[in-house]
Amino acid sequence: MGERSGTADGGALPPRKVTVYCAASRRVPAIYLDAAASLGAELAGRGAAIYTGGGSVGLMGRLADAALASGGEVIGIIPRFMQDLEWGHSGLTRLHVVPDMHVRKAMLLAEGEALVALPGGCGTLEELLEAITWKRLGLFVRPIVLVNINGFYNPLLVLLQQMIDQGFMDARHSRMWQVVDQPAAVWDAIRQAPAWEEANRRFAVPGVTPDGTRQA
Repeated sequence: MGERSGTADGGALPPRKVTVYCAASRRVPAIYLDAAASLGAELAGRGAAIYTGGGSVGLMGRLADAALASGGEVIGIIPRFMQDLEWGHSGLTRLHVVPDMHVRKAMLLAEGEALVALPGGCGTLEELLEAITWKRLGLFVRPIVLVNINGFYNPLLVLLQQMIDQGFMDARHSRMWQVVDQPAAVWDAIRQAPAWEEANRRFAVPGVTPDGTRQA
């Protein structure tokens, strides 16, 4: 995954492509659907192409519809079995039909120059935690932003802090993700995310600093 350099003032370049993880359920409270629409319009207004799971309903559908209505590009990546069930969004800029869920997840992770997680179910959680795991291992070093609408991600954030407190993760790992409470704050969170390097995988080795030095 090639990385982009920063700007002259040391800030991160704005992402050209943003992957958004979110739910495709129709049965969720309106506050989450509205947040998805707001994020779609916001990212489109910033000129970023949005990569999604390609669904047409729920948060995924509202995100895509709002982005497209704002003149943005939305690229969907959907497994063949979902497309066969007619779950795909027919109005996207492009819709890639892939063999299975594993290829879909790999493509979403590879394409995004930043990852944003809206509220979602077990699939969204799986994608988000896989991205965090890859970042911990230095296999993915781009920004990860959680949109904590209505405190949705509070239980997960408590669990992640417990992992840190009880030694399952390093305190420095908390820099791997940023948390915002509204879609309007996502862009700045991406731009201001702390730099992360492949060498940070050494945090996982007891007694070894990021530069490879063993502590006494």
